[in-house]
Amino acid sequence: MLARAKGVVGRFNGRIGDVLQSHRFHSGEDPDQTLLRYVRLYNSQLPQSALKGRTPIDALKDWQRQRPEPFWKRVYNHAGCDS
Repeated sequence: MLARAKGVVGRFNGRIGDVLQSHRFHSGEDPDQTLLRYVRLYNSQLPQSALKGRTPIDALKDWQRQRPEPFWKRVYNHAGCDS
């Protein structure tokens, strides 16, 4: 399971690298907005084979329904920095 998670993280980081290399940015704010859009897309719209064809948000919602105890907050699609 850990190896699969590392593979998912590696692919995600590689895709972010591809996005950053394939775009021209006009200001420092542009890369931030591009990354936020990509994270939102990745989490809510791109099914992952490691999650049995579900998106990360859908998988989290399923896990929360099955075992709500570990979750402090309701799962929803909210891209942005962790605080």
